[in-house]
Amino acid sequence: MLQIADEHQADTHMLIGQDRAKNALRFGLGVDVAGYNLYVMGEQATGRHTLVNEYITAHTKSCANAQVYDWCYLNNLENERQPISLALPPGDAKQLVNDIENFIDEVLATFPAVFENPSFQRKKASVTRHFEQKYDKAIDDVEQIAATKSIALIEEGNSISFSPIIDGKPLNDAEFTRKTDIDRQHYYQIIDELEKVLSEALIELPMWQRESAEQLKSLKQQTVEQGIRPLLKDLERQYKNNIAILKYLRQLKHHCIDMVIETLVIDSKDEKSDEYDKRALFVDTYVPNILVENKNDVPVPIIYEPNPSYQNIFGKIEYTSVQGSVYTNYRMITAGALHKANSGYLILDADKVLDNPHVWEALKLALKFGQIRMELPQQEVGMVNSITQMPEAIALQTKVILLGSRDLYYTLQEYDPEFSELFRVLVDFDHEISLNQTNVNQFVTRVKKQINQLNLKGIDISAMAALISYSLRQAEHQNKLSAKFADVIELLNEANFYCQEEHAAVLSEQHVEAALQAKKHRSGRVSDTFLQDIQEGHVLISTEGQSIGTINGLTVLEIGDTTFGTPARVTATVYAGSNGVVDIEREVELGQPIHSKGVLLLTGYLGNKYAQGFPLTLSANIALEQSYGYIDGDSASLAELLALISSLTEIPLQQGIAVTGSINQLGEVQAVGGVNEKIEGYFTLCESRGLTGQQGVIVPWSNHVNLMLNEKVREAVKNGLFTIYAVKNVDEAIEITSQKEAGKLNSRGRFARNSVHYCAINRLYAISNVVNGAHED
Repeated sequence: MLQIADEHQADTHMLIGQDRAKNALRFGLGVDVAGYNLYVMGEQATGRHTLVNEYITAHTKSCANAQVYDWCYLNNLENERQPISLALPPGDAKQLVNDIENFIDEVLATFPAVFENPSFQRKKASVTRHFEQKYDKAIDDVEQIAATKSIALIEEGNSISFSPIIDGKPLNDAEFTRKTDIDRQHYYQIIDELEKVLSEALIELPMWQRESAEQLKSLKQQTVEQGIRPLLKDLERQYKNNIAILKYLRQLKHHCIDMVIETLVIDSKDEKSDEYDKRALFVDTYVPNILVENKNDVPVPIIYEPNPSYQNIFGKIEYTSVQGSVYTNYRMITAGALHKANSGYLILDADKVLDNPHVWEALKLALKFGQIRMELPQQEVGMVNSITQMPEAIALQTKVILLGSRDLYYTLQEYDPEFSELFRVLVDFDHEISLNQTNVNQFVTRVKKQINQLNLKGIDISAMAALISYSLRQAEHQNKLSAKFADVIELLNEANFYCQEEHAAVLSEQHVEAALQAKKHRSGRVSDTFLQDIQEGHVLISTEGQSIGTINGLTVLEIGDTTFGTPARVTATVYAGSNGVVDIEREVELGQPIHSKGVLLLTGYLGNKYAQGFPLTLSANIALEQSYGYIDGDSASLAELLALISSLTEIPLQQGIAVTGSINQLGEVQAVGGVNEKIEGYFTLCESRGLTGQQGVIVPWSNHVNLMLNEKVREAVKNGLFTIYAVKNVDEAIEITSQKEAGKLNSRGRFARNSVHYCAINRLYAISNVVNGAHED
């Protein structure tokens, strides 16, 4: 006998049952080899994501040797279009950023103050003085020559001119114009000669200027290098064991010297805003871009990406507009789910992955080669002519876990040969769980965990039993729980509402029942409408009396998340002819393949049962009356056969008995689905009209383990007001509905006189004679 265990007695593992899935998860997570990614297969709402996430979390806590990294991108100062990827121990990326920012602050504090140092100013003045001395000597030599010719050399700003000297004074332009043409021509000739002399004297001026500029540049470079060297030495000592960072610091040293010279000019009038802009420029050039940051005390990452677009999985490179041009740099690279899940686990919905362009192929490449690359075609993002970046690939060590359906799994296996190579581990979630003590204990544990989350003090044993009963009903099996534990959580949340309304601290059975009834009421408009139509006579359904060729079948309707059972009138007519059994639903294209198959099996049954000694010849029509939608499934085939035999033999059937079940050609009754909803739907109709004790339903014997009926039906059956018949073959159903003996073959191969089969075979024989005789005439 199963018992509802206390919490301390229960297995604390979060997966209820699912031994096959547990073993597959344990194996898949434990194999650290490329290609052993997981595909979790099962129905929606079975809690696959939650359960897998909890199982992985428990697994990672036991993996003390798991190594995760911080990932960042460094500016490639030699080729800025190819940023450099860098892996660091958890927490070190943030430290590196702080160290580089401190370095920048120290550089800004050091420069341009260094250029105002008297030592630098003296060296700069020396270089400038050396140039000026050469220039002044050349000018003096030309001026002496001009003086011997009574010509004055005049310097105004950056220009040099010549003017005649009369009475010890240079002539101005007005005085010069008053001279005779002969005098002016004389002076012109002298001045032309002097200008040639000046040009020859200053022919080396560009070289002097270049030498001076190079000396000044060299002086600045030496000065900057002397100022930067001790700052970088501290960083180099701090990161002496990291070759990648040391290489970057060497690049930074040479680049920073030029950066300081170009940006930190000597200008005491710089405003604070300019200083801020300069700092931002240095930050955007040298500070690492942290892509993924982890902490030492946090286990390996478990990432679920609900919208697996290319950018969300592989990251993206952002762009901005600068003076009308599109611009990007290494600091505008953002991480995707693969980056965040690196060295950990990435959980994705398989169907969504396949729905997003490029993602599936790119994901396979990443897993196959163990690298994360950002290679989205520019045409796809409208950036055809824009300059973009090609970040260095990042090493990938991630287990990808796909959540998907069975159909999708088998489709990928068939059409994508790489799928089986990359996803070698199948985690198959059962939709049902065996009802045993271990699973009940786990069920109780999960329920009590939810009760704690709802801030309730507890749940009484009757409410727990009601939840287990609800799960059994969801599974449609007396010995199996439903794997859709999310439905139980939903019911608990709704029951908590009614618990709070009563200000109760403990959840009771009445709260669970109230939640079930409220949910039924909320979603019951359609079913109530169907019942009302039957009550008002719009839909013809008889629940008492007898009728020939008419019987109530049982159907299940699914509208959205609402499922309910309702009776459907099945009628059959038989007459002389050779058309066979005609399914009216199929003829008007309302009958779906499985339903049509069930009708065709009737002919096989009639031939096997009755037409061993003569040809099976008849015309019969079968229909589900007042059915205007598509019909699928073969659960009405037993009812259709009973209506057909009734019409054939003209033996009336009990209208208070509704029938569900499929048959085979041998007359065996087979199991159908939705048996609980069908029975309860018909019971509701009978109850509304008044239970007479003559009403009931016929279901297949193999469905008896699926019976999980509500309290009203069970009470009515117990009191003899409603009957549920479980039959194994057609004969049992015939005897129940016709109140007559079905009939068995005697030693001479004949059915007993006045039995149903006796009447049926005689009628078929008569029809065969009529039809065949008509053909002979």
